[in-house]
Amino acid sequence: MAGIHRERPGAADMTAATDAAAVDLGDGIWMSPGWTNSYLIRTDDGRIVINTGMGFEGPLHRRAFDAVDPSPTRSVVLTQGHYDHVGGVDVLRDADSDVVAQANFTIWRDDNERLETFRSRNSAFAFMDAILAAMEYARSVGVGAVPQARPEPTVVVEDRMELSIGGRDLVLIATPGGETFDSMVVWLPDCRTLFSGNLFGPLFGHVPNLVTIRGDRYRDALTYIRSLDVVRELAPERLITGHFDPIDGADRIAEETAVLQEVMQSVHDQTVDGMNAGADVWTLMRDVRVPEHLDVGEGYGQTKWNVRAIWENYAGWFHHRSTTELYGTAPLAVAPDLVAAAGADALVAAARSHLVAGRPVEALQLTDVVLAAVPGQTDAVAVARDATVSLLESTTNFWERAWLRRSIDKLTAT
Repeated sequence: MAGIHRERPGAADMTAATDAAAVDLGDGIWMSPGWTNSYLIRTDDGRIVINTGMGFEGPLHRRAFDAVDPSPTRSVVLTQGHYDHVGGVDVLRDADSDVVAQANFTIWRDDNERLETFRSRNSAFAFMDAILAAMEYARSVGVGAVPQARPEPTVVVEDRMELSIGGRDLVLIATPGGETFDSMVVWLPDCRTLFSGNLFGPLFGHVPNLVTIRGDRYRDALTYIRSLDVVRELAPERLITGHFDPIDGADRIAEETAVLQEVMQSVHDQTVDGMNAGADVWTLMRDVRVPEHLDVGEGYGQTKWNVRAIWENYAGWFHHRSTTELYGTAPLAVAPDLVAAAGADALVAAARSHLVAGRPVEALQLTDVVLAAVPGQTDAVAVARDATVSLLESTTNFWERAWLRRSIDKLTAT
């Protein structure tokens, strides 16, 4: 069976909440789409909200839910600590609402707070334009600026917790292999529906991103695999993820989950075998491949990045490549010496030869040297831009495309 990733939207299709009506998913469940969807579960004693979007999306989600169920919110359940899951808590909760999160939530929340400037800056190349447009839209429909919530959980889940609210039974299960180590899923046994949040990542059917290039804590490959066992054991008939429409069909969900486990186990084992055999990380990033019989997407994570994440999660930052790794001198510190010795024109010509031969990364390594020593050198900028365009044309990965587009813009403006 072809991978479900071929039928699902990509990460570039994720958009912020609008003033649209909530979508009836049946079984008393409603969805308000956004960067991370927010969900409402109706009960006989008020409503349950699962995830809340960004802060400025919260009022739009609340407006959508109030239109279908104006009863009080009894609980807000958070499947992980990323901003796009928790930002609207203060808007969607009521005075007496519980905020339910996994026990590691506060560690992740505190990480977000102490590194807010760093992470916001490192995410801007991928999201800032879309965030500004979404905030302007929210203002245009009468929603004022709402800051990101910093919620304090009132109910904490360690490994597993069963809740009964207004006749609805929920089982909350920790899945530390999710995008964050405070991840958990929400199981509704009566309708065999599982809210998986971003356990799989934002794109179901794609390899996970074990660490995003914006900068997060590493995600452990084997813990990811074990966490997916929860999905296989529950055997849901419907999977409601953090983004896009639900996935229906117990057999399909089970098959896709098993494929993702097999893929990550293979990539993990190939990487570990290569480490033990003495291969360097760069060789493994080039050589480790997903088995050909498995059909998965790489629209958000990439296998080569996961290889490096596995390596460094096990072995740390020192790659035993050069003594210079031990010291605080940047690799390009000697760029002026290299340019003085070889000449900028010779290095640019070599870079252009690499590009013509289909080696754009090698071309960029050389233009990086020239531009570090002679910022704005016209020929180096031109080759660097052409090399970056070449890389952009060869990838469909969300993060890679965002970074490459930003690099092209910077080079064009030079």
